[in-house]
Amino acid sequence: MSTFNKLIQSNNIVLIDFTASWCGPCQVLAPILKEVKDELGDSLKVLKIDVDKNQLIATKFQVQGVPTLILYKEGKQVWRQSGLQSKQDLLKIIRSHTD
Repeated sequence: MSTFNKLIQSNNIVLIDFTASWCGPCQVLAPILKEVKDELGDSLKVLKIDVDKNQLIATKFQVQGVPTLILYKEGKQVWRQSGLQSKQDLLKIIRSHTD
């Protein structure tokens, strides 16, 4: 957990993707997140967390369903959403917090 907290604190913008291998929408979201990361480059850090393998973290963040995305800026949560998101929506949300 301390490594996790350090990652959130040390990077300007961090997008956490709570996911599961059996989750259909999570599989659809994976390439979208890759495209978002490719477009934003080093300004964005993306962390994928498998809720089945990391139940403690999922519980701590009160993840009820997957995919759940949480955006952190300078260590503070600025956005959270469950469900599939489009590339355009994600870029708009992330950019609104990087200006």
